[in-house]
Formats: sequence, structure tokens, C-alpha cells
Amino acid sequence: MARRYRLGVIGFAHMHVNELVDRFLATGRVDLVACADTVPHRPSLTTVEGSRRANLARALAQPGNPRAYADYREMIAAENLDIAIFCPEIARHAEIAEALAEAGVHMVTEKPMAASLADARRMVDAAAAHGVTLAVNWPITWRPALRKAKELLDSGAIGDVWELKWRNAASLGPLAHGSLHPGNTVIGLVSDAEKSAEWWHRESDGGGALLDYCCYGACLAAWLLDAPPATVQAMRANLMSPGDADDNAVLLLRFPRAFAIFEASWTSIHNGLPNGPILYGTRGTMVIDGADILIYRTKGAGPDEILRGEDLPPAEASIGAAFLHYLETGAPLHPTLAIPMNLAATAILDAGIRAAASGRAVEVTT
Repeated sequence: MARRYRLGVIGFAHMHVNELVDRFLATGRVDLVACADTVPHRPSLTTVEGSRRANLARALAQPGNPRAYADYREMIAAENLDIAIFCPEIARHAEIAEALAEAGVHMVTEKPMAASLADARRMVDAAAAHGVTLAVNWPITWRPALRKAKELLDSGAIGDVWELKWRNAASLGPLAHGSLHPGNTVIGLVSDAEKSAEWWHRESDGGGALLDYCCYGACLAAWLLDAPPATVQAMRANLMSPGDADDNAVLLLRFPRAFAIFEASWTSIHNGLPNGPILYGTRGTMVIDGADILIYRTKGAGPDEILRGEDLPPAEASIGAAFLHYLETGAPLHPTLAIPMNLAATAILDAGIRAAASGRAVEVTT
């Protein structure tokens, strides 16, 4: 009989926790036994779909009657967990990872890994010291088009890549009226007063568009370009949102032989062009537009193409399946889930935050 795993969930601040819980339960081999939210610095004022109170209620309604704890440390001590998902305010990732590692619990968190490179290193050190696995989930990991794009790039489909562009500006930010969250539920109207109480809009909690959206660009650059950048320049600002966190940001990365540009906005009603990434090479341009991979080749380099990725194998099709497969076989996690690439992405974000504050190019710590 296949082994069953005891799962606990800590932190319901990030609505992606719903997707993570669903994916682990969908394996049919995981029992959600307990939940504990972190205590926010300001009480949440909203219960719309995607808010922390709604996320917690959703988890507690799952089969098996999971227990609710007011203190996550009490939950860790009492429940003998095999795996934990944690999705608190990003600034609290490190403290929870340390507590789970000390208890010998394997763990999964949602992107980005941490609010700073120092916090990310705390998480890595804790996992290594106690012999547990830490994985960071990225929604982009499960897009077949991106897996195929990586294969094509590595085969030289557009030659040497000299620029990567990523723009994430397809909504008015977290908990925005009319946006969609897991289950395709439309978010109800949330006032500015309600938004300002949420961690998303507080810089000290790890909120802001730079960490929320530019993190995707950082992950993609680390994965697709397969080399660390030398420097980062950045700009971020709060143009229209409540709270003190940025709602718009731009990062410009300089690699030895390439550039990368990331744009993040919580004030756009439409992205205006494919999120991408868009990659420019010496023999063509590659545009990832949803499920499609568009390749426009330079004259003499071959015909243009429209391609699609293949369905992912069952063991690699979701974070739940992939994480269990790793624990049981030792087969490597996808690079975007593993520590080295997440440290690289966090180093880019950390440099971007420092560059935006200084107004100067900042070297990336590797």
C-alpha cells in the first residue's frame, strides 16, 4: 500500500495556498490534518474570496476535519507532520521555515522564496542543518509551453539570447475587484481601507508589485538564461494604491552578454502584450503567449513557427505529485522548485530592492 502523508498548512495570507492544498490533496495520498494562520500586524478587514480568512475557512472545510490552531508552533509540536505548506506574509517565510526544519518537516512555500537574500539563506541553512527538503512553488513551472521553450532555447532555436523581457500587468493587484482566483471565483469589491489592512500593501510584510510580479522574471531569467546577472538597476513606486508598498516596478538586468527587463504593475487593466517571456536571439525572436510558442526567425534562418508544449508526465504535472515523487524516489525536483535557482532569483530581487532605494546599479550577490 502506498504511503500516506500528514500535511499541515501554516499561513493563509497568500491566496495561492488554495491551489497548493488542492494539488497535494489531488494526489489521493495526503491527509490535511491541521491549519494555523499567522497573526497579521493589522487585522484583516475583508472576507472576500482570496482573503486570508476565506483561505483559512476553505482549508478547514476540506475532508478529514483538519484541526485549527491559533499558534503554528503549537501545531508543529502536536501534529507529527510529514509535509507542511506555508503561505504567510513573505517577510515571515524564514521564521516558519526554521521552525518546520527544526521539527524535521519537509516543506513547500509559494513564490517568491523570501523578501530578502538574508532570509532566503536562513531558510536554506535551516533545511540543510536538519536534513529536510524545502521547495518553492512557481505557477509557471507547470506551463508546458515554458518547458518546451527551455528545450528550444537550449537547442539554439533562436541562436544566442541577448534579451529577455517579462511584463506582468494583467490585473489591478491582489484582491482587486473583478480579478480571478483559484476556482475562477470573481473577487468582490474591496475598499481602499480594507486593502490597506492587507499585508500585500505593506512593504515591511514583503508586499508590493516588485516582489509579487518581478519575481517571475527573476525566476525565468535564472532558468532560461542559465547565468547570473552582473548588475541590476531598478525603479519602483506607489502610484495609485493604499498602503506604502510599491504598485509598479521595473528591473533592468545586465548579464555579460545579455539584458533582461522585468515590468510589474498593479495599476493596469490589461497587460497590453503577451506576458511572455519574450526572448530575442541572434537568429530569431521567441514569444511565449499563453500555451503558444511563436518563433520569428531572421532571414535565412528558417521558417517562422507556432509550437506548443507537450502534456507533462503525471509525476511532474503538479507540485503535489512532483514533491511526493521526489521524496519517494530522489528524482530531482524541477530546477525552478529547487534551492539553487530560488537563491539566484532571490539574489536578483534583493539587488533590485537595493537598486531602487539607491538609484544606482547594484551588483548581484551570488
